[in-house]
Amino acid sequence: MHQSPPPHPAVDPWIRVRGAREHNLRGVDVDIPRDALTVFTGVSGSGKSSLAFGTLYAEAQRRYFESVAPYARRLIHQVGAPKVDEVSGLPPAVSLEQRRSAPGSRSSVGTVTMLSNSLRMLYSRAGTYPPGAPRLDSDAFSPNTAAGACPSCHGMGRTHHTTEELLVPDPSLSIRQGAVAAWPGAWQGKNLRDILDALGHDVDRPWRELPAEDRRWILFTEEQPVVTVHPVRDADRIQRPYQGTYMSAHRHVMRTFADSRSPALRARAERFLTTAPCPACAGHRLRPEALAVTFAGRTIAELAALPLTELDAVLERSPGAAEAARVLTADLRARIAPVTELGLGYLSLDRTAPTLSAGELQRLRLATQLRSGLFGVVYVLDEPSAGLHPADTEALLRVLDRLKAAGNTVFVVEHHLDVVRHADWLVDVGPLAGEHGGRVLHSGPPRALAGLAESATARFLFGRPARTRRAPRPATGSVRLAGVTRNNLRGLDAEFPLGVFTAVTGVSGSGKSTLVGQALAREVDERIGEADFPVRRLVEVDQKPIGRTPRSNLATYTGLFDVVRRLFTAAPQARARGWKAGRFSFNVAGGRCETCQGEGFVSVELMFLPSTYAPCPACAGARYDEETLEVRHEGLNIAEVLGLTVEAAGAFFAGVPAAARSLRALEEIGLGYLRLGQPATELSGGEAQRIKLATELQRIRRDHTLYLLDEPTTGLHPADVEILLGRLHGLVDAGHSVVVVEHDMDVVAGADWVIDLGPGGGAEGGRVVAAGPPEAVARAAGSRTAGYLAAALR
Repeated sequence: MHQSPPPHPAVDPWIRVRGAREHNLRGVDVDIPRDALTVFTGVSGSGKSSLAFGTLYAEAQRRYFESVAPYARRLIHQVGAPKVDEVSGLPPAVSLEQRRSAPGSRSSVGTVTMLSNSLRMLYSRAGTYPPGAPRLDSDAFSPNTAAGACPSCHGMGRTHHTTEELLVPDPSLSIRQGAVAAWPGAWQGKNLRDILDALGHDVDRPWRELPAEDRRWILFTEEQPVVTVHPVRDADRIQRPYQGTYMSAHRHVMRTFADSRSPALRARAERFLTTAPCPACAGHRLRPEALAVTFAGRTIAELAALPLTELDAVLERSPGAAEAARVLTADLRARIAPVTELGLGYLSLDRTAPTLSAGELQRLRLATQLRSGLFGVVYVLDEPSAGLHPADTEALLRVLDRLKAAGNTVFVVEHHLDVVRHADWLVDVGPLAGEHGGRVLHSGPPRALAGLAESATARFLFGRPARTRRAPRPATGSVRLAGVTRNNLRGLDAEFPLGVFTAVTGVSGSGKSTLVGQALAREVDERIGEADFPVRRLVEVDQKPIGRTPRSNLATYTGLFDVVRRLFTAAPQARARGWKAGRFSFNVAGGRCETCQGEGFVSVELMFLPSTYAPCPACAGARYDEETLEVRHEGLNIAEVLGLTVEAAGAFFAGVPAAARSLRALEEIGLGYLRLGQPATELSGGEAQRIKLATELQRIRRDHTLYLLDEPTTGLHPADVEILLGRLHGLVDAGHSVVVVEHDMDVVAGADWVIDLGPGGGAEGGRVVAAGPPEAVARAAGSRTAGYLAAALR
């Protein structure tokens, strides 16, 4: 007899968190629905990322890795177990974080989205080959493999050369006077001059008077002769001959550029190099046999250089006659669609990843996930609207809805109010940052947040505070750019007024960062020092990390650590022991804990389990040895001082003007929640940018300074944006100039002058659509910014 199965027990539809204590979270208990779009909000540093990424994603990943074979587990980077009592109902999670590590120069839009794989397969299986040519494997169409890379440039597409003019910028000087500028300084450079003297060359004659053949040999020879050098030293020094080996200036520069691990030495060598497309592959990076294969009449390099919208049109017109071609073009077009939907159709497959913003990279990974077909997972996203024009945000919301409709749970850490309003569920963390935050103020539908007095989010979500429109400031001068041709800018003319706050707007890829960060910055940099040019200093504040290792931190970058170490050196215990400031550095031997080399943690190798990091057993994470920690200033040792937040340190160092000024600048820009010893690797791009800005603000500038900022409100809650804008407008009131690239229409509405680029991205952008006061740009025909700016002004 057939029996029906027993009824399935009801599944709890909630993810339940109990006792979350990660970072500044204070024993948080919260219930979040599955299969919904949940947005985590709160001021910067409130603890929302600690809840979404540090607790929920970290716990999901920990559980997944417990099911993986121990050997495989060791090969995968893992986040540590979060500090939480219990999490129930949590599905597997996928993190789409704005990674702070810089991708390599071989990484591109094609490799990030895996579209390059599909395009290579298309050429391998369905390309048109020259008569008699053998069919190539897909690897032969990749510049990143030995089978495909051009042997001359190793698949980079560019070669580096140097010239006499670069190596010897002032030919009126003699070799002894330093004519060969590319040589190293100090002893090494003198050594090369002495060797040339010993070889019989005239080192005291002006460079331009030396025979051309001698000049060419000195600069470009590959020979490395060894001679006995009798150096001329001061009378009181030992005159000892030595064997010296000559190296030409060209060889020194190329070797330094290729092999040096020092960014400073590589940057110096690069000054004497000129780069050009590889003559063998014409910059296409591939071997001749791969470039001989075509599809739709074009090589793979030509298709990879097209904006994705144009590539899609080419594939639509030329699907190919063979079944394989039709299948592969249909697959490619299906993969391109979500990328263009997210407003990234202006990118080409060969665009290198280091030139992309963090927001663009995250949206590319999001588009890739749309094609993955995963079901029943949690997607955790970190500000996916970062770098998005309001016109592109609507497409982002559609994509998030499609992820949810496919049976997934979507968690978004976000400040953009349109994304917050679109959420099914809202978790508001606060009320303030750091130790004044870490509580869940609200967990429920967004509309239920209205009226919650202690929530900064509620204040902006339901009726933004009224803003008094200031009268536009008059310009005190201007910087004119004429005929700018770079990236997608084609012969562009633009004028930037000085003495005012200027906002540069436009959709993603319209050319804003190129215009401001490259063209304007270069023009101003070249003209500083001219008698009739009013700007005396240029300050560029970008979102690049302030350091790439945990040894770099907030205190070391701002110079505050030097002040702190001097205070500890002056303490009675340190003076009695004769200690200098180096004793209080965790980067050099002396006072640091030698067990962990001043890192504060050690890597623990576990047999059959992944290696893990644990607090150092000798110093318990303090980074210093016991003797150094005995020295105290105002009752605290140096490790305890590094553990203070900026806000707490402001009170602690109130009587130390040099420290108080730095701390006040950091606190006034909304960074009071950061710890002094917080590693650079833990800081977001927005935090790094504000630290740089605070470092500049603490320096009193009397000369006219031009500040250039690229999307300074990225990662900022509207309450923090108000604080930042107060500081930037304060700079203009003090007689300086500020130019920001910005998508936040409230920031643009408060500017004195707006330059709107567009109308589209990529080839459809690169033109000035409108320029003038915000009210004038808001009425401009053909501007995609105008409608959103008009709404902000209302």
